[in-house]
Amino acid sequence: MTDSMDAARIIGYFKGKTILITGSTGFLGKVLAEKILRVQPDVSRIYLLVRATDAPSAKQRVQQEVTDTELFSLLRDKYGEGFDLFIQEKVVPLAGDITNEGLGLEPPTFDDLAKEMDVIVNIAATTNFYERYDVSLNVNVMGVKHLYQFAKQCANLKMFMHVSTAYVSGDSTELILEKPIKPDEALREGMPLDIDDELRLVSDVKNELATTPTTNGDDARAAERKAMKELGLQRARHFGWSNTYVFTKAMGEMLLGQLRGGDDDMPVVIVRPSIITSLRADPVPGWMKGTRTIDTLIIGYAKQNLSCFLCDLRMVMDVIPGDMQVNAMLAAAVAHSGERSGGGGAEAMTIYQPTSSLRNPVTYAVLYRSGRRHFEEHPRVKDNGEVIPNNKMRFFTTIPQFRLYMILSYKLPLEFYKDSNRKYKFVMDLVDVYGPFAFFKACFDDTNMERLRSMMVMNTPEDEMFNFDPKTIDWDDYFYKIHIPGVLKYVCK
Repeated sequence: MTDSMDAARIIGYFKGKTILITGSTGFLGKVLAEKILRVQPDVSRIYLLVRATDAPSAKQRVQQEVTDTELFSLLRDKYGEGFDLFIQEKVVPLAGDITNEGLGLEPPTFDDLAKEMDVIVNIAATTNFYERYDVSLNVNVMGVKHLYQFAKQCANLKMFMHVSTAYVSGDSTELILEKPIKPDEALREGMPLDIDDELRLVSDVKNELATTPTTNGDDARAAERKAMKELGLQRARHFGWSNTYVFTKAMGEMLLGQLRGGDDDMPVVIVRPSIITSLRADPVPGWMKGTRTIDTLIIGYAKQNLSCFLCDLRMVMDVIPGDMQVNAMLAAAVAHSGERSGGGGAEAMTIYQPTSSLRNPVTYAVLYRSGRRHFEEHPRVKDNGEVIPNNKMRFFTTIPQFRLYMILSYKLPLEFYKDSNRKYKFVMDLVDVYGPFAFFKACFDDTNMERLRSMMVMNTPEDEMFNFDPKTIDWDDYFYKIHIPGVLKYVCK
């Protein structure tokens, strides 16, 4: 690991590099690809692996979902009519799938990629808390295996970066450290976890379902979907995790650690962000894709269709803006590039938790206060010109309180209305899955992140482009001026 780093060092590192990014159609993948292209136009190539039937379909998907988005507006302004040519020269869409061995690529393509690859960044994931268990295992666990197997074929590879989540370690009253998850060890003490056993279980359940008589194919598919979703949640909670997403991401980390055994000295960085929010600075402040759990509060308040919320305003929510997350990833990649352990396996694997709860904690009360201030100063108007009033929300600080309120206010009055009762059940199922996050009490250690930040030199505006220090964030200002307007513009359309 180097002693100091500035913008020039980070920018210079990516000159002439060939990079593979998975998950590029997602929020973080887009931001990473754009940043590299903007700060280092002399990057050799950036390969974007996307699910598609063929090369033309992959190209079309990358164009529609990545390069044609507003996120690339600065690059588009910089190159003008030459933008499409620049993208064509630097960005290579790949039709593939990390759930398949060989990444779903033709052998010649696989071999050619392996010869020229310098950096691999794995961001691909299914982030649905209540995803089918088979789907989550394929993407979040086996996808890691297939990508790492490819990485081992890359003779010149200098960095393998895997993006996980800070929540793989579960909830705790203690500080959650930046340390590897022990293979085969569940959060629930004395409960061994074997990934192969879980894969076999999924296969057995699906085979059993296939032999169960059903009326038609649609019924069979619906039954399998329901069974796989329930199995994922059941297995996650059996081993001590709150949902299928964090459970399978934890298994992905376990598997990566197992694959790196023996004489493997490939430089590996695992990045565990907390809740990633809209861009704070560049290229487009407020830009975002998808809805985060905390944005439900903003959207519900904006539409005035949410009179209550499951939340303790005094509790800390650990969030980090997307551009600062990417800056941390770039700095970590440069710091550990080519770093070998000399056959010690785990010694060359570093874990970073780009989080805020330790260095600059922010409570839900700040978000709510910023939201009320925004809507009071920027009132919403109905189509008929009538101003929408800003009603106060009611907050419930425990799940039992919220359940009782919902039963008395909605379930009993709606008992005879099938459609409304179904909606009530849907809300309560969401509470069951997302509730643990609403009252997450743990704080994330970021000692490794702080060590990396201490290396950063911040003397010029260019250096500031790579800032990832949460202590520099004014949360009131960020939520009021940047994040909430971003949610309203890009999510709450």
